[in-house]
Amino acid sequence: MSQVSPLGFKTRLRQLNRRQQLAFMAALCERLLPNYALYVQMTGQGDVQGLRVILDLVWEALQVRDARIDFARQAEKLAGFEPPDDDDSFGARRATEAVVALSAILDALQGDAPEAPLEVSQVSRNGVQAFIEMTEGSDDDDAERNAARLRDHPLMDEEHDFQAMVLEHAETTLDREALKSLRRQGHNEGVSNLGLGLE
Repeated sequence: MSQVSPLGFKTRLRQLNRRQQLAFMAALCERLLPNYALYVQMTGQGDVQGLRVILDLVWEALQVRDARIDFARQAEKLAGFEPPDDDDSFGARRATEAVVALSAILDALQGDAPEAPLEVSQVSRNGVQAFIEMTEGSDDDDAERNAARLRDHPLMDEEHDFQAMVLEHAETTLDREALKSLRRQGHNEGVSNLGLGLE
């Protein structure tokens, strides 16, 4: 389990420069994308390719310093990929998290969004928490038991470790190879933060 305290983690996240913050968020988004893809596969709603294209443009902006990309236009497109408002299913909520995280990156690319990295970090953790509560929670559980389950759960451990590792990599000099490595880590062989993949 990661030794980074939540406070230390947040402080370090805030200290990243803009490009490092974008890279951190992009890597987390990569790991949320399979949840969206699963939702599309199960329901036929949404556009996983549309999301993929936007996230690819984010990576391009990180690699090509003067890339001319209209991120306001991409944000408009992204809004159309959200699950329908009346779908309150578990899958729809996890798919929405992927859209929200990507939307936070687009906000950061268009202007000053200092809280965006923390938001993306929290969105990913919240999804893991919701998954653990849905699969292993019980109506009889009190708050203390719930907190203990979340704290000790391997998926939550993995989430903390993953974010700590991505932060560590984002803190380095992000040359082309470092960005490729970060993207590969985020992709996580197509397995999401919930331990789910399309296979």
